[in-house]
Amino acid sequence: MEAPTAGARKPPRGIYLLPNLFTTAAMFAGFYAIVASIGGRYVDAAIAVFVAAILDGLDGRVARLTGTQSEFGVQYDSLSDLVSFGIAPSLVLYNWSLVHLQAYGPGWGKVGWSAAFIYAACAALRLARFNTQVGVADKRYFQGLASPAAAGLCMSFVWAIENGNLYGLSVNEMDFATPIVAVVAGLLMVSRVRYYSFKAWPLSDRVPFIAIPVAMLVLVALTIDTARVLLAITGLYLLSGPALTLWGLRRKRSERAQRGAGKGAS
Repeated sequence: MEAPTAGARKPPRGIYLLPNLFTTAAMFAGFYAIVASIGGRYVDAAIAVFVAAILDGLDGRVARLTGTQSEFGVQYDSLSDLVSFGIAPSLVLYNWSLVHLQAYGPGWGKVGWSAAFIYAACAALRLARFNTQVGVADKRYFQGLASPAAAGLCMSFVWAIENGNLYGLSVNEMDFATPIVAVVAGLLMVSRVRYYSFKAWPLSDRVPFIAIPVAMLVLVALTIDTARVLLAITGLYLLSGPALTLWGLRRKRSERAQRGAGKGAS
């Protein structure tokens, strides 16, 4: 490792507080989501989780821009993610819908809290695996659904139903769908399915011109119907993982077949 040059300036010690403030704010948003769901304010809880996701995306970028990355920041961010995207969404789902399954019998009540626990446990496992792969994994892709994306799927689902915007279906009619959403999101987090990571995007200062009108259309759509558009975006991202994984497997199989054909011809 090269020794620091004599003229190199170290960033002020106080600047290390900046990225950790964003991390703390993200954890606060997740904690607020739990409190809001206990009080029956489920839309507020869903919005709080999305705010946590925005803040979580900013803390790492701020740390890289200011040169204040640290091992403490990495571990603190992971603990914050567990609160905001693991515990908070599972409890919001439970208070919003899963707890009502016990009205259908003791067995269904166990299904409700088990689904919430599976989601929370999978989020913890996902974050632990991510921490062990830092520095060795391909930064272009995530192995398994990222916890903020899983939380976004679950919270947009809650938000859309609460607003009565999901094909007119009510909360009671979706009681049996909520465990499926929670378990599927949880299992995808710990799966080996590859998802594209936007952390390295954009790759340069230039982007295709088409990106500007597409971004404008997305912003307009979010203004018109935020909940359903967020649900559509997170749902498409969830499906992109299996599609990307299957495409990669098919390409590898094709490359092996071509190599085998080349060896046979030689």
